[in-house]
Amino acid sequence: MPFQVVRNDITKMKVDVIVNTANPKPVRGSGTDGAIYDAAGKEQLLLERKKIGDIEPGSIAVTPAFQLNAKYIIHTVGPVWVNGQHKEELILQSCYEQSLEEAMKLGCDSIAFPLISTGVYGFPKDRALQTAITTISKFLLRYDMQIFLVVFDRKAFELSGKIFQGVDEFIDENYVKEKKQSEYSRRYGAEERNAMNRRFRDMPEEEAYRYLEEEERFACNDLSSTEAEQLDDGSIPAPYMAVGGSLDDVIDHVGETFQQRLLRLIDERGLTDTSVYKKANIDRKLFSKIRCNETYKPKKKTAVALAIALELDVEDMKDLLARAEIALSPSNKFDLIIEYFISQKEYDVYKINMALFKHNQPILGE
Repeated sequence: MPFQVVRNDITKMKVDVIVNTANPKPVRGSGTDGAIYDAAGKEQLLLERKKIGDIEPGSIAVTPAFQLNAKYIIHTVGPVWVNGQHKEELILQSCYEQSLEEAMKLGCDSIAFPLISTGVYGFPKDRALQTAITTISKFLLRYDMQIFLVVFDRKAFELSGKIFQGVDEFIDENYVKEKKQSEYSRRYGAEERNAMNRRFRDMPEEEAYRYLEEEERFACNDLSSTEAEQLDDGSIPAPYMAVGGSLDDVIDHVGETFQQRLLRLIDERGLTDTSVYKKANIDRKLFSKIRCNETYKPKKKTAVALAIALELDVEDMKDLLARAEIALSPSNKFDLIIEYFISQKEYDVYKINMALFKHNQPILGE
């Protein structure tokens, strides 16, 4: 996938470019800067850095990567956070933009960023993350590159934004409720069975049969007409309901595949393949495989990403996923997060991926 958030040591990344949150002066700093100097070879890197001289906030400079598993190091100086009124976000945005543009000029295919300025420079993590996501996603709409945002742990995603708070509340409400209902059903069913076993233990066989018939009759009478209809009509999945013809007739009327429905939705919305796969955080090669294979069965995270790129509502998304034999469950955190964002009409795959990453779930795309 073009954009991934990974938990790793940035000095261990195997990419064309590693971005360093550099000291504005040609010295070895602390934190990420110090770690990169140590891993690359402190003396060699410091010698190259001194040739460059001072770097202004928001600007960049390039050196060889030396002993790192990369071709280049792009050094960028992030803003020191004051109060948000000193162009801090514009300077941070420039760090990402200039680094990406330079990587393109160098002919690079992959780049790894730290979360710039969130260490000793004090930039609020939620605002820094939002700036990174926005800048990177805009770049990926125009260009192809493998971009990694590297964090040490998920503490970077303990955010204060309303959307992420809403995700937590939605999961807590629905996930806990589903688990409680499931547990209650199992417990209640077990209690009922045990009570019935005790009741029948000493009952004559003929009397036991009469009792069961009465119980069944009363249970049916207690059903509302709506519930009865649901039992009658919903007991057989729609694709397998009788249609009054032969098996061959049923097979001849098979519905659209995932690929066919996906392409039709793209055409109906006047979209292009490129705009859809880029918005879905999917690379061009994978989308080409889907387009060329009518029976292609995508992974769940890929199918969901495409549904979000199309900005489908929950019902239309479920219909598209069903054509790939994929379903959403109220007891699955990944599914709840997806449903929450769609219910909020929030179709930014990168923002959704931040929430998925925070909750230790697979991220969208491929």
